[in-house]
Amino acid sequence: MSGSQPSQDLGKAVLRIVLGALILLHGISKLIAGPGFVTQVVTQAGLPVVLAYGVYIGEVVAPVLLILGLWARVAALIVVVNMLVAVGLVHVKQLGMMADTGGWALELQAMFLGGALAVALLGAGRLSVGGINGKWN
Repeated sequence: MSGSQPSQDLGKAVLRIVLGALILLHGISKLIAGPGFVTQVVTQAGLPVVLAYGVYIGEVVAPVLLILGLWARVAALIVVVNMLVAVGLVHVKQLGMMADTGGWALELQAMFLGGALAVALLGAGRLSVGGINGKWN
């Protein structure tokens, strides 16, 4: 199966770039709107307000690292934590719900979480800034 390495690297690149781009767009909307909603959710949960700014690490910094393929495993784990916190603080009531348009209410969150887990396990691949030999790639 030596011929499969280029397609595996391309698949890893597509996965991390699409995941990074979609989460980055989500983060950019939070940059534009400001931290108000996130700080409100964090403080209502009894957590320190400073934790609200972690959303920018999980939805802006980590996605940029994923797109570049630099420290991709770490970036993916940050996205995993970000998604778990988002589900725990905002979406927990939707866990067993169906969406009005059909499907599961948390499809997007589940896809982000699953994609990030996959990148954390697979690494960035050769088509990345960090290369295949990077310790956290």
